This record gives sequence, structure tokens and C-alpha cells, in this order.
Amino acid sequence: MRHFGHVAPEVRKRLFFREPGVFTPDSPARLLAAALGATLYSPATRPRLADDVFKQAARGVVSMVLCLEDSIDDADVGPGEENLVRQLTALDELPDADLPLLFIRVRAPEQIPDLVRRLGPAVRQLSGFVLPKFTEERGIPFLEALAIAEAESGRRLFAMPVLESPELLYRESRVETLEGISRAVDKYRDRVLALRLGVTDFCSSYGLRRGPDMTAYDVQIVASVIADVVNMLGRADGTGFTVTGPVWEYFRVQERMFKPLLRQSPFLEVQAAELREKLIEHAMDGLLREISLDHANGLLGKTCIHPSHVLPVHALSVVSHEEFTDAQDILRPERGGGGVLRSAYTNKMNEVKPHRAWAERTLLRAEVFGVANQDIGFVELLAAGLPA
Repeated sequence: MRHFGHVAPEVRKRLFFREPGVFTPDSPARLLAAALGATLYSPATRPRLADDVFKQAARGVVSMVLCLEDSIDDADVGPGEENLVRQLTALDELPDADLPLLFIRVRAPEQIPDLVRRLGPAVRQLSGFVLPKFTEERGIPFLEALAIAEAESGRRLFAMPVLESPELLYRESRVETLEGISRAVDKYRDRVLALRLGVTDFCSSYGLRRGPDMTAYDVQIVASVIADVVNMLGRADGTGFTVTGPVWEYFRVQERMFKPLLRQSPFLEVQAAELREKLIEHAMDGLLREISLDHANGLLGKTCIHPSHVLPVHALSVVSHEEFTDAQDILRPERGGGGVLRSAYTNKMNEVKPHRAWAERTLLRAEVFGVANQDIGFVELLAAGLPA
């Protein structure tokens, strides 16, 4: 699979200075964590789930979560498990199907080995499990269950803990909770693919819900948690993990409180009114702002609950030609001793030592999302991937 793999080869050639790379479920964990992109959630009870997965893969989705937790009723857990086993078995029977990375979001640790046993050979379609409301105390049993399932199946299975518990939100328990989470995920570092932020649960603890023109970073109590999670768990010194962006809840905006971003940002200028209206129809102002702020705050990838969110996440994850040029210059072997140099675009100074970690992350993102041609921006990337 590859990002923008659903786009015709001749179009990709026009868009990209360096095309997105190919990866598989067996690729190195560091590469897969960067490649997750927009992770699309779907209730495990959907009767045509296998068809949905296949359809979304054809539209550019590269990671999906099949949910047995908050997205379904308590009474539907048993039927949901049965449906999952049936639908994943159907996917396993598809010859040479190019499917997304598939994860199951469970409620209890014992579901993990149970589902893996019931899947049998079809477990090869599974990349891992999403672990809800993760803390050290609640999370360790999930990680232990994952280790058992992996040993029994012989299949590499990853964990994606969701950081969404009240203990993490409350100021008096936050540091202790983060320290516990850090101990737990470090112990199972080889199996933890990424950490996911559950911002909806954070908001619910205070009866809050951000509107369609507000990002998670505009809700100060939520922004403070994101900052602390990145501070303790997202460091670039080799101890950190990939932290993914929070879910965007809206997929149809009835009213806009602010001037639409698509009509005010210089990097979104378009030449045709028809294209402009098509972009406005398929993307939302608040979502675009939040994706940009995710990147600025050290997050990569995003939880998504609607297919229309996928392409904006991926289009804004492509490395610009300018970023790529800066990163390459910073990481040249002869720059190992440090120093300051003017960028090739002659609009900034690149400091070799302070910007090294940024450059390394940028080149990793370039490997999976590609590098845009010099004259290609977000609009062209988004328009090329939209359904006809």
C-alpha cells in the first residue's frame, strides 16, 4: 500500500518530486507509525464491513479501526465480535487484496486472545489492537494479553493505547498518570505502534464540546493535556512515541462563525471557481486548521470518523519541496559539526544542531507521504485525490 496509491500514476508523477513510498503490514514499526495517516474508525457491527474496508482502501485509506467499544451499544458486543470474525475471514479470502492496516478496538483484555483464536488464519489481516482509556494499571493487562495472543498466533500484533482517562485530564493526577503510562509503554516498546489522544472523553469530563469552527487547541484544558502528553511521551530523543491527532467530529457544517479558511489562506488559492466550490464541499475550515496545529504541536496522523476527513489529513501530511530541501541540507554529512546556513529558498536560516531532529522526522514523513513538486500545494493534492 502507499499514500495516494488510488491516484493515477501519471497524476502522481505530476504532483510529486518524490512519490510516497510503498509499505506493507510487515514494514518496520517506525515506518508504519509515521504512515498511519488518517485512521478511519468504523463500528464492528456494520453488516457489510468487509465491503466497506475494501471500498475505503480504494479511496486512499491506509489504516482503519474496527470498533467494539464506544461506537456500539453494550448489548451489541457479542454480535459485533461474531461479525468481526466473519468479515475479516471474508477479507482473508480475497485474492491479493490491497487492504489497509486493520486494528480492533476492544473493551477488555480477554477479548484480544479470544478474537485472535477465533480468527484463526484470518489473523494475518490484523495489524493489532486499540486499547481504550489507557493508564498503567488498566493498560498492563491489555499489553500482557496482546503478548499472549501474539505468541499463540505467531503474528506480529501492535498496540495503540488511547490516552483519554480522567486521571490524565485532572491536574492533580496528570503527572503521576503520565509517568505510569510511560513505564507501561516503555516496557512493551516493541509492540506499541502509536499513542492516540481521546479528546472527546477529555471534553466530556467537563461537559464541553468544541464547535465546528473551534480546534482542540482552542479548548485550553484540552490543549494543556496535549502539550503534556507530547512533552513526556513524544520526545525526539529516542524515548518518545508517535502521538496521533484527536478526532474531528464534524462532517457537515451548517453554519460558519468565522471567515472560511479556504477563502483567506494564500496557500489555498485556486484559479477556478468550480474547483474552489468542490474543495469547500469536501473539506472543512476547522478541520484544516486543526490538522495544521496537530503538526505544529508534534502530532502525526489523526483519528477520523468520516471518510471525507481522510484526504485533507493526507494532503496536509505531504512534505513540501521547501521542507524537503531544508531537511536534506541540515542532514548533509559535512554538516555534522553544526553551524548555521541560509536555506536554499533564501527565506530562513537553518541551524544544523537544533533543527536536526525536525529534519529527521521530516525525511521520515517524506518517505511515506512523499514530497510535492515545487509548484504543487495543498489544493492540487486535495483536488487530485477527490472522487470524480
